[in-house]
Amino acid sequence: MASTDQKDLTPITVITGFLGAGKTTFVNYILKEQNTWKICVLENEFGEVSIDDGLVAESLDAPEDLITMDNGCVCCSVRGDLVRTLGQLTKRRKEFDAILLETTGLADPAPIVYTVQTNSKMSENYYIDSIVCLADSKHLDQHLDEVKPEGAVNEALQQVAFADKILLNKVDLVSKEEKEKLKARLALINKFATVIETEKSRAPLEKILGLNSFQMESILSYDPDFFESQEGGESKHNLDAVQSVGIKFTGELHAQWFNMFMMDLLRERAADIYRSKGLLSFHGQGNTKFVFQGVHEQINFGPANEPWKEGEEKINKFVFIGKGLNRQELTKSLMECLYKEEKTA
Repeated sequence: MASTDQKDLTPITVITGFLGAGKTTFVNYILKEQNTWKICVLENEFGEVSIDDGLVAESLDAPEDLITMDNGCVCCSVRGDLVRTLGQLTKRRKEFDAILLETTGLADPAPIVYTVQTNSKMSENYYIDSIVCLADSKHLDQHLDEVKPEGAVNEALQQVAFADKILLNKVDLVSKEEKEKLKARLALINKFATVIETEKSRAPLEKILGLNSFQMESILSYDPDFFESQEGGESKHNLDAVQSVGIKFTGELHAQWFNMFMMDLLRERAADIYRSKGLLSFHGQGNTKFVFQGVHEQINFGPANEPWKEGEEKINKFVFIGKGLNRQELTKSLMECLYKEEKTA
């Protein structure tokens, strides 16, 4: 049985982004210019044609699957099964500081997350480190405002909603006022993602890789002001809006009631709820602090590394990022899951 200690596993960072946002330049920077990190870049080709033909010119002519660059980084095209490609890399994975999976044309990284977390061959060798969205400052508003045919998703909105980190690229092409407006808009959609400003896709890799941003305990480090800022103020309910909602209240939850609520919620709304996270206190579990994180209907749940401290107020915290979320309804339903002492006659 392979060790499940995360130190023994290789981190995977999933990169999404709009066409023209600068992903190709970013990947070329990693492969050809920076010398600090040894990274294996997997170029995932969705559809019949290679999305980024010019990513690394050499890779078009080379017969080998893996193209090794001068700085020790490696580039590989995934032409088919991601599991097969990652499986073939397991023998070499310890040569790399990280694996970067470039996913042009994919709005929803949930299948990748699900595969890595549930396939035993994958979870014994890899873990999802973070989901990074590259956004183009000059055209971000245009992408977010694009009206899709009925039933189709706005990929730009989904990519922002799923991200742990957002690389706001080409900030040199917009004014300071425009940039601040863009950051405010991103915060409405996904308050929890860290926004990193970049020019010409030159991103500080130490702020992106190896930080374990995609993990259950990340909710513990969220700015408490976010939960405060939503108290009392209800934004206008828009069924099409993608937004982030934070909820907190004290008390101990009834485990069975909470489980039933989450099962019902995800059965009915899984497609609309892109990300969810929680910090929980359950009745009858002493000082054990519980955390969960979900992508659509797939939820990871378990005890936190640290228990509730002696005298610490047990505050339950919930984060939902998705479409058409009603904060008042969610708060009411969650508070109905609080344990209530049975009154004896």
